[in-house]
Amino acid sequence: MFKYLFGPVPSRRLGMSLGVDLAPKKVCSLNCVYCEVGKTTKLTLDRKEYIKADKVKAELQSYFEANPDPDFITFSGYGEPTLNSTIGEILDFIKLLRPHIPVAVLTNGTLFTHAEVRASLMKADVVLPSLDAVSEEVFQKINCPADNLTAAGYIEGLIRFRREYKGKIWLEVFILPGYNDSAKELALLKEVILKIAPDSVQLNTLDRPGTVLNLKPASHQQLQQIVDAWNLPDVQIIASSKERKESQSYRTDVEAAILETISRRPCTLDDLASITGLHVNEINKYLDVLSAAKTIETVEQDRGVFYQMPGGRA
Repeated sequence: MFKYLFGPVPSRRLGMSLGVDLAPKKVCSLNCVYCEVGKTTKLTLDRKEYIKADKVKAELQSYFEANPDPDFITFSGYGEPTLNSTIGEILDFIKLLRPHIPVAVLTNGTLFTHAEVRASLMKADVVLPSLDAVSEEVFQKINCPADNLTAAGYIEGLIRFRREYKGKIWLEVFILPGYNDSAKELALLKEVILKIAPDSVQLNTLDRPGTVLNLKPASHQQLQQIVDAWNLPDVQIIASSKERKESQSYRTDVEAAILETISRRPCTLDDLASITGLHVNEINKYLDVLSAAKTIETVEQDRGVFYQMPGGRA
């Protein structure tokens, strides 16, 4: 059992992806209302070696000695990976160990104002930053950033990174009705996307409960209307949960383990991770599918969001 690696996880965008976790739960520079991992417990812009590089390297070495190569290696997990000051060192180690495997970095991009952060990611093959708001008001409302982090600075960092980075940038925009779907905010987003000039823009929306009650997902029709209105070269709507289940990488044994667990009693995401030994990012992939199929349902309790069989039946 690995502590800092998880998967390989079936990814909508990266195939079978081996996850590398570089930040403890839940250390991040944002506390987004839609976050599927949960509320941020340490909201910070301070970079340090939150997880020791030597420990991550040892797990990577051990993994590759006993397992086939994944399609991608992806920095993601519980928190913001660029907060770990050794991310560049670990990326270099992966490229030395497995130069033929592409490396992706899932990041909110908020630390790209720092030259050392931008430099540390230059060997990555794909960087997937996010941008949900341009106006300061909406940025504060949806992303709830750490002190001294502004929308203008955030955007400037993304633009600087695009100028320096030679790999692929897939910019994710998370649409939340009532938060960032006004005509004004969408127009501002298009304007900034043109300045950042990513290789691809990927529209996403809510699959399951966020950290704030009563959030609503955008419909596929609403997302398509945004695509049509923007009329940009490469804007994609991320595949639905139903389409993900049809993927060859969908594992029915993981689904069965989750269903067997919650059929006995309702569980939170953390409960399922503790009981099954799976990383929350891995469990999330299957919860999305099960929720979309109405095989499971959610209920809000004092300890958080619980997953249970429909109607609370066992």
